Amino acid sequence: MTPITEVEGRRLSLSNLDKVLYPATGTTKGEVLHYYAATVAGAILPHLRDRPVSFLRYPDGPRGQLFVTKNPPPGTPDWVRTAPVPHSEDPAARQVVVDDLAALMWAANLVVEFHTPQWRAGAPGTADRMVFDLDPGAPATVVECCAVARWLRERLASDGLSAYGKTSGSKGLHLLVPLEPTPSAEVSAYAKRLAVEAESALPDLALHRMKRVLRPGKVFVDFSQNSASKTTATPYTLRARAEPTVSAPLTWEEIAECRSPEALVFRADDMAGRLERYGDLLGPLLDPDRARPLPTDRPDRPRPPTDRPDRSRPPAD
Repeated sequence: MTPITEVEGRRLSLSNLDKVLYPATGTTKGEVLHYYAATVAGAILPHLRDRPVSFLRYPDGPRGQLFVTKNPPPGTPDWVRTAPVPHSEDPAARQVVVDDLAALMWAANLVVEFHTPQWRAGAPGTADRMVFDLDPGAPATVVECCAVARWLRERLASDGLSAYGKTSGSKGLHLLVPLEPTPSAEVSAYAKRLAVEAESALPDLALHRMKRVLRPGKVFVDFSQNSASKTTATPYTLRARAEPTVSAPLTWEEIAECRSPEALVFRADDMAGRLERYGDLLGPLLDPDRARPLPTDRPDRPRPPTDRPDRSRPPAD
């Protein structure tokens, strides 16, 4: 029999709680639900709230079928909020908005990664944050991503912008920047300009083009997720990887001191301690007083120095 539980006055059916989703660690679906309900609900909900969500579903674990769901899944309760998200192919399209604990647990029971855009419901195409997805091409790792992140942080600071980092939960790094509401097209153009500058300043390390032949040993500075049609893994979401890794917020000290890829791998079991120690390291993204406008061009603007990792020792596997 499927257990029924009540969350904030909403009745939920929670299924297959003993099912092992992550065979490498033996993590069950029940433990995944506990992670969202008891460990990160207070941290993840503010980052989900008022943002239409796309789900990457993996109901049989990361080794099973993975598929993206943007429309509300069949059987979505009528109390789960949805918001209009016009698409060129469907002007009347709507997507789920996870605003409270009951909706979070309903969605987590589907076994999903949470992905959200850089804009809020009601203002599609008007971003309130910017993102850089730093994606290493082997043999480069997150160690090289950290070097690029440090350069981008200084470059953004020269324009009066603050950057905050998190792991992707896979092999890379995300930088997020709080902004005053700005058309997504303008944010994308600015982010692309900085990606090009990063490649110019760090030619043996950074790359602003996705072309596969150019990727080995370099970090792709993906600015494209600033497009109004794109989404990024939400902070604290579990990822559909071999182990229950988390898209985990980082301190800049952790980024500066990273010498091994394993140093920035965080799993579900790590997050309670990190939240107790640091709180939500991405809290500034939610503070309107931290938001800044995109800069106007200033040809005399100082540029940060070139920052390259120590290549005398290879990064750890």
